[in-house]
Amino acid sequence: MILADKSINKYKKRSVSILKRGETISVLFAGVGGQGILLATGLMARACLFEGFDVKVSEVHGMAQRGGSVVGSIRFGKKVFSPTVDHADYIIALEEVESLRCLDNLKKESIFIYNTYRIFPSTVYGGDYSYPDNVRELLSEFTPDVFPVDAFEIARRLGKSKTMNTVLLGFFSNFLPISTDSWENAIKDIIPSAIIEINLNAFMAGRNLINNFREV
Repeated sequence: MILADKSINKYKKRSVSILKRGETISVLFAGVGGQGILLATGLMARACLFEGFDVKVSEVHGMAQRGGSVVGSIRFGKKVFSPTVDHADYIIALEEVESLRCLDNLKKESIFIYNTYRIFPSTVYGGDYSYPDNVRELLSEFTPDVFPVDAFEIARRLGKSKTMNTVLLGFFSNFLPISTDSWENAIKDIIPSAIIEINLNAFMAGRNLINNFREV
């Protein structure tokens, strides 16, 4: 599937419509410890602030130091009263199977972006469980708007695989009424100076992926 400009604009218009109604946009990030969930939520929150939105960020929950499941969330709009996300407009999963843990947070028009990168838990290595091979199909049973992204391969080609989170943010940025300048300023504001350039490159690689996006 290749997304045409018309399709991209459709998704962005959905976000604009939510904000024009005075409602908030809720975003849920999911992954495992060490994938940079905290950084991803921080970058997005800062980009929203640069754009002039009110923002609320929940604490990042999970075993961040143990490779366990980690979840963070952001809500932004004209005025946000609570950081709590029950059902998200957007779900961004940094690891493939972690996306399935977020199904309870979907709503009818949720948009799901997930990294096809896999981190096998100990139960899989031990032979007690198998890693599901049909994540895309399972997610599509709950929402038609599912976007698998090979963020690991893009980050690897750039020379730093840990920028997977920034690649996904770049892809996700196409769906939101937040300018590229605000995203780049957030990266420059938060990321350590030594790795700003690689993260800017990762962000733009993810953002430009939308121009010839294909299901993986």
